[in-house]
Amino acid sequence: MPQRQLRLVVGLGNPGKTYSKTRHNVGFMVVDKVSDAFSIALEKQKFDTRFGIGSVNGVKIVLAMPMAYMNRSGPQVQNIAGYFRILCEDMLVVHDDIDLAFGRLKIKEKGGHGGHNGIRSLMDAFGGGEFVRLRIGVGRSEFGDSVTDHVLGRVSVQNAELLTRIISGGRDAVVTVLCKGTKAGMNLFNGKDLTITA
Repeated sequence: MPQRQLRLVVGLGNPGKTYSKTRHNVGFMVVDKVSDAFSIALEKQKFDTRFGIGSVNGVKIVLAMPMAYMNRSGPQVQNIAGYFRILCEDMLVVHDDIDLAFGRLKIKEKGGHGGHNGIRSLMDAFGGGEFVRLRIGVGRSEFGDSVTDHVLGRVSVQNAELLTRIISGGRDAVVTVLCKGTKAGMNLFNGKDLTITA
């Protein structure tokens, strides 16, 4: 696979402490994990987006978190991509997914929004969905909560340790996609249950 000049890794979430540990913010959590692992400080601010520039095992990346609410994050991401002249297909977007069981990851090369407002906003801004997605499964409520209440809620104390493992798995999936390609990431992570220890 030819080495690309610069890649954009975007975590989707909602800004502010109220949302910081909620299921909807797993995209932010994965980006934070990549930031920590590769010392890419998210200290820069432009276009209402926190970002940092660095490299993951030799691959140059811009690591970003749009600070608009998720359903309005598309224009911020488009502005950052345009500023760095990064093509839509050189972008990896990390987001929560209620249609995947808690602990499952799924990497997709492109596709629709599947009802996800953050992805819908990105597709509207870019005029299509030609970007790679890393979907982090948060499942649906076992207690009949609405989708909104579920994704804006926090995992139980019992599941907190599992969430830490899932977020680490998300970081590893990002690294694999960046360094070995999307197909390699799919082969390694799609269908894997991160709630089960090896």
